[in-house]
Amino acid sequence: MRRIDLIRSSTFLWIAAVAAALALFVAGLFAFIYVKIDDYLVMRSDRMIEAQLSFLAELPPGRLNDAISDHLRQDSRGVQYAGLFDAAGNRIVGNIERLPLHLDLGGPVRSVQLDRVGPTPAGDAVVKAAGRQLSDGHILVMGRSIDETREISLVVGQALLLGLLPAFCLCLLAGAWLSLRAERRVEQVNQHVRRIVAGDLRERLPRADADDPFARLAGIVNGMLDEMETTITALAGVGNDIAHDLRTPLTRVRLTLERGRTHAATLEELQNVVDKAIAGIDQSLAIITALLRLAEIETSSRTSGFGNVALDEILRQVCDVYEPIAEDKAIALGVKIDRRLQVRGDRDLLFEAVANLVDNAVKFTPAGGRVTLELRSAETTALVRVSDTGPGVGESEREAVLRRFYRSDKMRHTPGVGLGLSLVSAIVKLHGFRLTVCPPPGGRVEIVVPLQEASQDGAASSSSRFLHANLAST
Repeated sequence: MRRIDLIRSSTFLWIAAVAAALALFVAGLFAFIYVKIDDYLVMRSDRMIEAQLSFLAELPPGRLNDAISDHLRQDSRGVQYAGLFDAAGNRIVGNIERLPLHLDLGGPVRSVQLDRVGPTPAGDAVVKAAGRQLSDGHILVMGRSIDETREISLVVGQALLLGLLPAFCLCLLAGAWLSLRAERRVEQVNQHVRRIVAGDLRERLPRADADDPFARLAGIVNGMLDEMETTITALAGVGNDIAHDLRTPLTRVRLTLERGRTHAATLEELQNVVDKAIAGIDQSLAIITALLRLAEIETSSRTSGFGNVALDEILRQVCDVYEPIAEDKAIALGVKIDRRLQVRGDRDLLFEAVANLVDNAVKFTPAGGRVTLELRSAETTALVRVSDTGPGVGESEREAVLRRFYRSDKMRHTPGVGLGLSLVSAIVKLHGFRLTVCPPPGGRVEIVVPLQEASQDGAASSSSRFLHANLAST
């Protein structure tokens, strides 16, 4: 059964087809060579007959007989024909028994039937001959057997068999070897895939160092498996984080209501209990709302609403919104814009991203500090920078702060659910941004926007296709 599968494999069938095509090509090549050689030998024989006939016809009658006899004695292969006949057709000298019928005297060399004097060659000899009538009335006939072309065809046929059959068999063996090799590699892939399907997400396809289609495919599949493992691990972690972060406020709400029911003696005390419960429920709803927004953003369902957005106006509006909050904390909040600039994107999402970054900067900057929003631009790039004088984010946490629900030790006592930077990261990804957290001292967020065309002073601009961002959060 395995032999049948091997023969039916596509690799073996393709190799067999290529071998058959090669055999046909070689056979055609040999046939072409044979025809060309045969034509060449026939033409050379005709020229030799004409040359010999012309040479002997010019000899004096007294020397002609001896010349014909010498010519025939020198023919060790027995392929030469020569004869001298009188006007009545009687043989005078030579190895031709009788004057051939229908011989065109003085005409071109042609195939005729000649009767040979003495032993005749085996088989029917194909003879090319020509005749000429001499000045004394005698008839001179010269001919040559061209049966040597049969020998050439035999040699060509033997060479074809001896060269083609081994080559064809070698091609079939190569096809069988390639089929077995491909089958082994596919079987190896199947074994790894079965383990992956069984739940071992750390399993990867074997990849050879050679640059072949299997290796490239294995590299692509392994990259896909890496992304899947990362996504599934993240989903598992997010599920645990959601359960933990929702359990805390809900447990607090339950305890508050339980205590209020037991200890509240007045309407005012009951209202305080209800207010605390509502605050806890709002915190849970905020987590759920943020998760829903993350899901909406990550599915790229908002890209259809992209349009030209005035980036300078977004920075001014964010500054206006957070200026009172910054004043309450004795933090100086300012904005610096060197020119008006438009990019392509979703205005609400970009506003939310910048607002989250400013919110973090104001939240973690101590009293007396400063938060600055900047918009700088050049011919090909624009830069949105949010910087503050807060403690910043350490090197070890620069990537961790972008994960959902991540809260460092210094943030435990600060209000929030740990989804702000996750929302910023999702918005960045939706717009084609790149997110980077800058090291201390202080915090700094930079959104680098490569521009194709930018508008100044309110003029319309063509959209930026990609936003590359270096985002830092405190």
